Amino acid sequence: MSMNLNENMSVMFEKLEKFFTSKTVVGEAVQVADVTIIPLLNISFGLGLGGGDGVDEKGNKGVGSGSGLGAKAVPTAVLVVKGGDVQVLSINQRSGLEKLVDLVPDILEKVDFPHCCEGEEKEASDTNQE
Repeated sequence: MSMNLNENMSVMFEKLEKFFTSKTVVGEAVQVADVTIIPLLNISFGLGLGGGDGVDEKGNKGVGSGSGLGAKAVPTAVLVVKGGDVQVLSINQRSGLEKLVDLVPDILEKVDFPHCCEGEEKEASDTNQE
């Protein structure tokens, strides 16, 4: 049984090590005009591992083990580099997002916001044609 547990644990930590790289916590830089935006992420994970052995009512011996791993990455801030200035803006607070939009107004054209304002673009273009 201990061999299965050791193998499971080794595989889990191997996969976890591949998941957590420096780019997991500090995302890839995005260049918009003269501004560089680097996302910063909060990473959390949990894992469980267990095993056992026993004998059934017929005297047959059995061994089993199992493991599970879960992780999540949540963007919490962005590092904004513009000219010689560097700012860290929290995206958990509204003021941080407003500052980001003020610094990089062109970013809204570059970022695809799914399901945001669906139908409004068509309505606006229909209104402009009148």
